[in-house]
Amino acid sequence: MSEPFDLSLSICGEFRRPRQMLADQSYDGHLSIHDNNMAKELGFRAGPIEGPTHFSQFIPLLHHIFGNAWFERGCISAHYQNMVVEGEEVRVFANLPARNSRITNIWAEKRDATPVLTGTASIGPDYGETEIAKRMAALRPPVQLVILRDLKVGQKGASNPEKVRMGFDQHMGNQYPFSLNDKLKVITEPSPWYTRDGGAASPWGRAIIPLEMISVLLQYTTGKAGFSTRGPAVGLFAGQEIKLIKGPLFVDHPYELEREIVALSESKRTESNWIRTKVYDGVTRQLVAEMILNGATLKGSYAKYEEESKALGKREPLDADRPR
Repeated sequence: MSEPFDLSLSICGEFRRPRQMLADQSYDGHLSIHDNNMAKELGFRAGPIEGPTHFSQFIPLLHHIFGNAWFERGCISAHYQNMVVEGEEVRVFANLPARNSRITNIWAEKRDATPVLTGTASIGPDYGETEIAKRMAALRPPVQLVILRDLKVGQKGASNPEKVRMGFDQHMGNQYPFSLNDKLKVITEPSPWYTRDGGAASPWGRAIIPLEMISVLLQYTTGKAGFSTRGPAVGLFAGQEIKLIKGPLFVDHPYELEREIVALSESKRTESNWIRTKVYDGVTRQLVAEMILNGATLKGSYAKYEEESKALGKREPLDADRPR
């Protein structure tokens, strides 16, 4: 029987003010774009809030749509569009999926309707055509990389596997100068399932790591990967996909990470690497999650970019060379 209307319905969350926790972040011996002064030097209004911080706002909506399966087989795949600074309000949206569909569109915007991110949310085992998958399929080979010229597609992490875990009070290093407990004090969407006391009442009998903090866990040992770039230069997250395969990930549980560069690209302002990180349970060795991170390095932040670009005989990419 035919349907009387062709409707695409969506749900949204409340406006939230995500907190900036990376003002003291450093990597490769220098401050990051999340430092206000560094951000202003590069032409930005202030140090932005890191993209995956916004993932937390989607979780209540996606749990409403997909149920507890979201925490076990959920995937958020997002392209970051505009930066958010502390004090700005953000609201997230999710389309209700079509009947029998396991994938839907998601997006976030500021109170003035400025887009923050666009993407997809889905559950496995067939996650559908995700936002990051679509963007990677549309990439063209870079013209001539300068900052990232020592990297190769297919290159694997030098320390595979990297052993990691996240305790409640564990400081997560120079890139993430805070602990899980620090994050839980300011997370936009708190849940007892994330906490030491409430975790035992979760469906898995243990505290689970919030999705935005999975990004932190997987970046904790990224310096061991040996993906050397020219610098100092400043980078940012341009897109990200976190996929749970046999989740959730648990607090204070051992995991092992394997990294691989799966794509390289560039635009007029940036050079980008696309790194897939596979997450294995440190006890069972089962594959439990994956992340693809599109890290974009700002050409203008590398002092020797013009000099080395000319020496390499590099031409600037045309619009058609940009990731789409």
